[in-house]
Amino acid sequence: VQLQASGGGLVQAGESVRLSCAASGSFFSIDVMGWYRRAPGKQRELVATISPGGSTNYSETAKGRFTISRDNAKNTVYLQMNNLKPEDTAVYYCNTPSASTIWGEIAYWGRGTLVTVSS
Repeated sequence: VQLQASGGGLVQAGESVRLSCAASGSFFSIDVMGWYRRAPGKQRELVATISPGGSTNYSETAKGRFTISRDNAKNTVYLQMNNLKPEDTAVYYCNTPSASTIWGEIAYWGRGTLVTVSS
């Protein structure tokens, strides 16, 4: 299973970015999908998760500015980030803790996409 993230780039503070992460490869289904980020010099942290049914969970820093969504038919998860701040600068990773495969339930991480917010 491959998770390919895209949509990162350089933006100004206050602008918006939409990240996408598409899952491909051999799997039967994907359970929860999520976004994490690692800012320079910091540990990776949760941004948001979403279940196949659309239940969402957000970190305190993401609430009110970020929206996670998914298209189950396309096995794709999105992260709409509005009113970006310089402290949102980070590499954003998509994740699933459980993809159903012929080898069992396996967690996967995407390679990450860099979002840089300038002040």
